[in-house]
Amino acid sequence: MNSDSDLQIAGDLFEVPHLLKAPREHPATVAEFVGLARSIAADRTEWQHLVEYDATSRWYHRLRTGPGYEVWLLSWVPGQGSDRHDHGPSSGVLTVLDGELTEHATGRTAPVTRRLGSGSQRVFAPGYVHEVVNETLEPAVSLHIYFPGLTEMPMHSAQCSPATRTVTVA
Repeated sequence: MNSDSDLQIAGDLFEVPHLLKAPREHPATVAEFVGLARSIAADRTEWQHLVEYDATSRWYHRLRTGPGYEVWLLSWVPGQGSDRHDHGPSSGVLTVLDGELTEHATGRTAPVTRRLGSGSQRVFAPGYVHEVVNETLEPAVSLHIYFPGLTEMPMHSAQCSPATRTVTVA
């Protein structure tokens, strides 16, 4: 019969580093990229002082890179937009840091419009076609993470349709 005195454990039971995975230095999954975007968004001191607003063209700044990914900061004055495009072989995470952006995307049965307020995130796969526009009267700032890093951005012709579904993402 075993008793507590028969059980002996070498070392600290709660210290089992050989069983734990070492934390990754860089994100590798969609959830980790979403987490990276949230952590950057939460630390305004990392990005807020870099933001510029340009009335003639959309302003952007590469904030950071890692193995196989890039993080971009973009500003949008009222009326500025991206035109309809995809991101080639890259997946991505779009996070609105300040203001509100509107995303016009190609849905399965009809075009979809989403209003993305501050804190909203969109995750997309390669080939996802959308257009992002600041349709408000206030400037906006967004963070974009692409993996692999953005190598192409094919443009698409506008496909306007009166049957548009609107989705608000909080």
